Amino acid sequence: MNDTAVADRREWVLSVLDAYESRLTRYASRLLADEDGARDVVQHAFLKLCDRGSDELRERVGPWLFTVCRNRAVDVLRQRSAAASLDVSEAPVAESSEPDPADTAERRDLHACLAAALADLPAAQREAVDLWTEGFTHREIAEITGRKEGHIRVLVHRALKSLREHPVARQMMSAGRPRKQTSPTA
Repeated sequence: MNDTAVADRREWVLSVLDAYESRLTRYASRLLADEDGARDVVQHAFLKLCDRGSDELRERVGPWLFTVCRNRAVDVLRQRSAAASLDVSEAPVAESSEPDPADTAERRDLHACLAAALADLPAAQREAVDLWTEGFTHREIAEITGRKEGHIRVLVHRALKSLREHPVARQMMSAGRPRKQTSPTA
């Protein structure tokens, strides 16, 4: 490979890293519920990208990266499950110490409520919604997960319907609506 080709490939990989690293980390973090593990999974995906030729992936690099990331996360979850069955516990994850202003607390509460509602969804629906919220089309999600596009559409639809009907969501929606004021009669 000549110097120009190496430089072009390096530029391409760096641009892909900029475009997808944070999205992949969020996705892997939701799958694993572990920020450090998520970073390891994302690093694995980018190492695979470096090993693979860039010409064949240019048009579909996003779905390919998410597929590699998902597969690695599934492997990690299987390893954790096997370790748990042997009574091997993982080290506790340390909480970050950040200021706790009212806005941050409210956002954190809202995030916790949404996370709880998402956790109640079946795994397939939760994964489809995770990818959908990352901006992938139904076709791309189908490619990433190995399911049919129609099945993905159904999963997303059912997940969103379940989220709308979730008691926490209903409570939040009713709390956010202004109440009708009745005018006093004379």
